[in-house]
Amino acid sequence: MSTSSSMPATDPTSSYRAVENLIARYAELVDDGDFAGLGALLADATFTGSGEPVSGRDAIEKMFKDTLIVYADGTPRTQHVTTNVAIEVDEQAGTARSRSYVTVLQALPDLPLQPIAGGRYHDRFERRDGQWRFVQRRARINLVGDVSRHLHQAAAQR
Repeated sequence: MSTSSSMPATDPTSSYRAVENLIARYAELVDDGDFAGLGALLADATFTGSGEPVSGRDAIEKMFKDTLIVYADGTPRTQHVTTNVAIEVDEQAGTARSRSYVTVLQALPDLPLQPIAGGRYHDRFERRDGQWRFVQRRARINLVGDVSRHLHQAAAQR
């Protein structure tokens, strides 16, 4: 069956809000340490971060598990703050693009609250079967602080 192009156009405000909610949901799932949830959220997407692009539910879940340090409370002890969100929706095509900034904060009992990373997301979405979903997330982190307690690779280099 075809994707979004066969679907009738919907209200642009509703589509904008649905895409914005997906962006927010991503941050919640990372901060909750819910990597299975991230795999489900990005199941139809390709995620590109600092390594090779990763696609598919299981591969994306594994990539987050292998990359992020999780603490006793089951979380990475982070808060992803997404700002400057710009969303462009093409109702006729059933597609959308977004650009946003991300600032990652972290705090631990022996680490005061601090920003550990900053960068940008470039996302693509499509409406399939009436539901918006990620089809691509590109994360470009260009400001890096102390990530030794956030990333396995950085911790190994301490």
